[in-house]
Amino acid sequence: MRSGVFSTRGPCRWAGVRRYLRSVAMFRLQGSKVLAVEMTGDAVKAKNGSMVAYDGQMAFKKLTGGGEGLRGMVTRRLTGEQMTVMEVRGQGTCWFADRASEINLVRLAGDRLFVESSNLLATEEGLRTGTTFTGLRGASQGNGLFTTTVEGHGQAAILSDGPAVVLRVTPQYPLIVDPGAYVAHQGNVRQSFQSGVTFRTLLGEGGGEAFQIRFEGDGLVYVQPSERNTVAGDV
Repeated sequence: MRSGVFSTRGPCRWAGVRRYLRSVAMFRLQGSKVLAVEMTGDAVKAKNGSMVAYDGQMAFKKLTGGGEGLRGMVTRRLTGEQMTVMEVRGQGTCWFADRASEINLVRLAGDRLFVESSNLLATEEGLRTGTTFTGLRGASQGNGLFTTTVEGHGQAAILSDGPAVVLRVTPQYPLIVDPGAYVAHQGNVRQSFQSGVTFRTLLGEGGGEAFQIRFEGDGLVYVQPSERNTVAGDV
């Protein structure tokens, strides 16, 4: 058998393939609002308090600073990007949910996902989380000027208020998004902050100047059919 290539001859080699495929936690949705994670001694990082049930043997540990130690904790305090994470490790199945929010699975293949910290439910153990500067868009949501990043190989589960819509951004077709509806984005995408006028603004129902996020490049943007409150005014 050549290095890095599995041979499927013989039962012992099939057992090796199965062990390899089961070396990471398996994410699956039960309905649209519950995430089931099957573990065989490995671990996942999840939003603190999001466990709703488990079977088998599980151990729970709160991670300081979102699982990034002192440096991560200091960064998040400075940026205002709040994120409390726990590590779940064990044998069996653990179920996660958060206030009946919709759950969306995102598979990363060495790329990076940008997501609001409040919308991140769980990640595979091998994925790295961090904090990055996003410019004025963060100010429009009252979450600071930074957002959470997830990168590497594996799956992440993100939350949305209602079923999320995945919109494509291409060089020919940039995308304009309401900051209150924004959940996450991935790919080679640039974002900028711009003022805009909405129907509610024209009716005099806006609380101030309206703002929008403009995405350009090539990638995906996740939006929810519900708007969170924003500091920069109703959008």
